[in-house]
Amino acid sequence: MATFNILHGFPEAIVRGMRSSFLLDADYHHLTQCETLDDVKLNLTESDYSESVSDMATLTPTSLQAAAVNKLVTEFKYLRTQTIEPLSTFLDFITYEYMIENVMLLLKGTLSGRDINELIAQCHPLGMFKESTMRSIPTFESNAKGYADLYQTVLVDTPVGPYFSMFLQESHDRVGGEVRNVLEEVEIEIIKSSLIKYWLEDFGNFVSSLGGESATMMGELLAVRADTNAINITLNSFGTPLNEPAMRQSDRKRLYPALGYLYPAGTSMLIDVADEDGLGRCLELFPQYSSIWNVHLVGGGDKSIDDAFYERDVQMLELAFEGQMHFGVFYAYIKLKEQEIRNLVWITECILQQQKEEINKFVPVFSQHAPWRSKKR
Repeated sequence: MATFNILHGFPEAIVRGMRSSFLLDADYHHLTQCETLDDVKLNLTESDYSESVSDMATLTPTSLQAAAVNKLVTEFKYLRTQTIEPLSTFLDFITYEYMIENVMLLLKGTLSGRDINELIAQCHPLGMFKESTMRSIPTFESNAKGYADLYQTVLVDTPVGPYFSMFLQESHDRVGGEVRNVLEEVEIEIIKSSLIKYWLEDFGNFVSSLGGESATMMGELLAVRADTNAINITLNSFGTPLNEPAMRQSDRKRLYPALGYLYPAGTSMLIDVADEDGLGRCLELFPQYSSIWNVHLVGGGDKSIDDAFYERDVQMLELAFEGQMHFGVFYAYIKLKEQEIRNLVWITECILQQQKEEINKFVPVFSQHAPWRSKKR
């Protein structure tokens, strides 16, 4: 901490200054009053998105999302160029999640025969790697050598290669056979969940090695992220083969991250959960998640369990800006901007589909009307 400002003070000052770019409550109010997407574009010209939308002939939810994401990527890359170790490695860890999503998108599209140009266009810019590597994926042959080449080309030559290697080795040891069998027979989403698990655990070990406020703040953020994954994996497994007794003890168990507030007692209980009642009884033992689960039980209201998770995440990410001299503020900025982009897409979709009664169902960032700020003391 004694040398933090010397080494990382400048990029931290930049990202804290970027906080002023978030949309205000007044901006959201004006956007929700818009009748057409042209009105949305006009309102955004008075925000930090003015340059992003100025060249758009016609604004659509898709084009707005793409422009907002590209703006975020530009800001992130600028921050990355201003950093030194270990902050530069920390920012690299943030991009690994998007790399995993991109590679899984390409693998899934390849197995279904989709056009590679269409797939590359859908990849997240923060998770891009060499185009030659990406374009090599659909060129492998449907035989053992071809799948071995796929592993060597895509899985090894990317920064997230070790996570793929861990998954393939674990799957090979468990079921036997070649890499080809693993990729063909295991659901893509299960592979993705496994890779995210390895990434979370690796990221958690890295921030722990940092020590100080960075380890404390990021440890909490990654812990709730891991718990969210564990809850969603369990909830989404109901009604699928993953919920069969044998699969719960083998496949589903392997998807739970080895960190978080649920680990190890909670995740051990989740292994045996067979239905929503059992999941509810498990989460009742963890007060921070029992209230979120109650939102799911009510159902059909104004808020889904995903909305509850988003609200909890926004609250914790906002708190990261209240501390000083830690790396968590960089992670928080990226994730809060992603939430803002989701809000913009939701608002524009509601206007486009003329669903104005649903337009306010989003989670604003740094809002003075947020539930955790508006509670009576």
